[in-house]
Amino acid sequence: MFTGIIQAVGQIQKMEQKGGDMRLTLDTADLPLDDSDLGDSIAVNGVCLTAVEYTGIGFVADVSQETLGTTSLGQLKPGSEVNLEKALTLNTALGGHLVSGHVDGLGTLLSMRNDGRSIRYEFSVPQQLAHYIAEKGSVTIDGTSLTVNHVDSNKFGVNIVPHTRENTIFRHYKINTQVNIEVDIIARYLERLLTGQAVETGDHQLLQKLAESGFIKS
Repeated sequence: MFTGIIQAVGQIQKMEQKGGDMRLTLDTADLPLDDSDLGDSIAVNGVCLTAVEYTGIGFVADVSQETLGTTSLGQLKPGSEVNLEKALTLNTALGGHLVSGHVDGLGTLLSMRNDGRSIRYEFSVPQQLAHYIAEKGSVTIDGTSLTVNHVDSNKFGVNIVPHTRENTIFRHYKINTQVNIEVDIIARYLERLLTGQAVETGDHQLLQKLAESGFIKS
């Protein structure tokens, strides 16, 4: 688990095909790794990866073809900058929200505009993810925990303050940039709870409402 608070911006050093998968070598910049062990989890642009080797200036991780195909990691190249966060511990301050590091899908940047000292970013997401995103709720974009400012169908907006923009890869985003989206884990569990309850009790009215909201297929 992670918090969605980015600890460093690293850089991809190498991308090597290995046994049908991809091996990534990363320079982690100023991310402290002194207390990290082999097998520890580190989020790279919001994707939970397992450290299989430490290099002195970073770590090495293997990425499956499934992950490459369903996240933006497959679009990276040597020199690409990435958001980094180590897994939380029991004494980690939960400054963002609970993030699993399991990406739900890709979003696309539609627009950027100044909003005071902040920048308002608007993204679109696949329709099947849209109903998980709620105004004033939480969403994770490339591993960054953010508050949703507005929702319109499958589009939503977030405000990025100067500190966040300067200390994450948000500063590199352009129109049509694809980003990793992880919806709030609470929304997923709530959906499962309500759907299971409706099926078990035969509550047809609740099932109809869930279907109308896009949570289940009618």
